[in-house]
Amino acid sequence: MALTGRRKWLNEVIFGTDTPAGRRFDVFLIWAILISVALVLLVSVEGIAGRHGELLFALEWVFTGLFTVEYFLRIYCAVNRRQYIFSFYGIVDLLAILPSYLALLFTGASYLLVIRLLRVLRIFRVLKLVRYLRDANILLRSLGLARRKILVFYASVLVMCVIFGALMFVVEGPKHGFTSIPKSIYWAIVTITTVGYGDISPQTSIGQGIAAMTMLIGYSIIAVPTGIVTAELATELRHDRTLHRCDNCSRAGHDRDAEYCKHCGYKLAELEEVR
Repeated sequence: MALTGRRKWLNEVIFGTDTPAGRRFDVFLIWAILISVALVLLVSVEGIAGRHGELLFALEWVFTGLFTVEYFLRIYCAVNRRQYIFSFYGIVDLLAILPSYLALLFTGASYLLVIRLLRVLRIFRVLKLVRYLRDANILLRSLGLARRKILVFYASVLVMCVIFGALMFVVEGPKHGFTSIPKSIYWAIVTITTVGYGDISPQTSIGQGIAAMTMLIGYSIIAVPTGIVTAELATELRHDRTLHRCDNCSRAGHDRDAEYCKHCGYKLAELEEVR
């Protein structure tokens, strides 16, 4: 359904970036988001909250009211209201205002307002940086292709954590802080990932030997997920470059945003996004 009158004008301003009014609106919105998130951060500082708490509280509700009006205006002027409401940005826009109202019922919920930072992703549209999202898409595709290998890897690590955790529970026992197998598994995960909180540590010689073995295994496998993703990313980049072939010399290997062939200087055809 085509928009007319006031809805069409609002749609061009709120959703569009091709008009001066639309660009000004988006820039104003991004600044409002950043300032409102800064207020949330300041409220969490006890000294600042003690001196300026009432002012910060009032300002936060001003921004909440502003974003609430904006959210309903977006629904009002959207071409497809249902599609906007259930889209990524529609859900983020809703989550950006909900914490303020939930804070009336649940103490501390207002700190969740930092989710408003996700709305700053609109800056890609404002600054015409959408072409850089293609690189992000390559990374996401690489992660998707590697998901099964990563899943198998993490399943193997989990099995090792359960085995080492059970061993430590038997060897060390509750006397040395290993009060249960789940807590011992937590120790194994912390050790294998080389985090090392130090809240639980083995005291017996056998336990320390098992811990040393766990550390060596963790050190050996910590780079495996990175290697898996890197291999898929390299494959995806080669495939991505192969797609962009010059019509004149038929040589490939061009970047997606290249306009001319780096071999013969012929103007490249615009590359369609592969889905």
